[in-house]
Amino acid sequence: MIVQTINLTKRYGKLVALDNLPLTIEDGECFGYIGPNGAGKTTTIKILATLLQPTWGEARVCGHVIGYESRKIRPLIGYVPDFFGAYEDMVVREYLEFFASAYNITGKQRDRVVGDVLELTDLMYKHDALVDSLSRGMKQRLSIARVLLHDPRVLLLDEPASGLDPRARVEIRELLKELRNMGKTIIISSHILHELAELCTTVGIIEQGKLLFHGSIKEIIQRVKLATRLTIRVVEQMDLAALLLQRTNGVKEVSHRDGHLVVELDSSTHDFTHIVKALIKNNFKVREVKEEEVNLETAFMRLTKGIVQ
Repeated sequence: MIVQTINLTKRYGKLVALDNLPLTIEDGECFGYIGPNGAGKTTTIKILATLLQPTWGEARVCGHVIGYESRKIRPLIGYVPDFFGAYEDMVVREYLEFFASAYNITGKQRDRVVGDVLELTDLMYKHDALVDSLSRGMKQRLSIARVLLHDPRVLLLDEPASGLDPRARVEIRELLKELRNMGKTIIISSHILHELAELCTTVGIIEQGKLLFHGSIKEIIQRVKLATRLTIRVVEQMDLAALLLQRTNGVKEVSHRDGHLVVELDSSTHDFTHIVKALIKNNFKVREVKEEEVNLETAFMRLTKGIVQ
């Protein structure tokens, strides 16, 4: 495994930001890290980036222990925070050349590497533009270009699509897909769950510093889909229809939502044709019956409570 945490804990006084966090991320994975604000995502990423020390427990990157071997870890990682930072009075190429020099990349190799990352991030046409003149989306791509200069094995991305317009989010997502296909290990935190579902091979859900789930998207959907949930719309008399459904075999619970009846079935009930038949038999005009789709967003909502610290 390329990233591992063992009982990783971070305290700020009485506040427990991370509570015995167990993570394992394999080489080449794209790991989506999701949770409410204040759940502990940024703290985790900063520890893996060697910017914070854990209170106790252990974190390893490429086999090296955070805190004891941080100097060996830093050349192996690329960290993109959720804000751009300084150096906005430079032009784009100058900005990248500055950081390439910091990694002891010089001469013709520096010219080649800077050109390569500009091409990869589709910023070559902006090579002589002031950094301060770039849009937020372009600045995010420039941040990714910067951390690719030394060809790191692990990319740590904290909300890279935060505040971007839809087109810029798509561009960042396509860039990350390309990096994933190149074999980079990517750890990305985000609130845009449908995009993580397209991008990530595995996900972790954290709340109040505790890891609630870690696995593939297929596994998380199987975990939360213990029972079928229907949305039913009748033309009128919704309250009477709800009473009827509550007395129908296989129905666990009935509630109202946005002009629909939400019907949760028992875990053993998968065929719901008898429910529709009961409504029709009792002269209710059924306009719509739909089985609720379980995706990453609905799984997240069912597993978390929305509690922040």
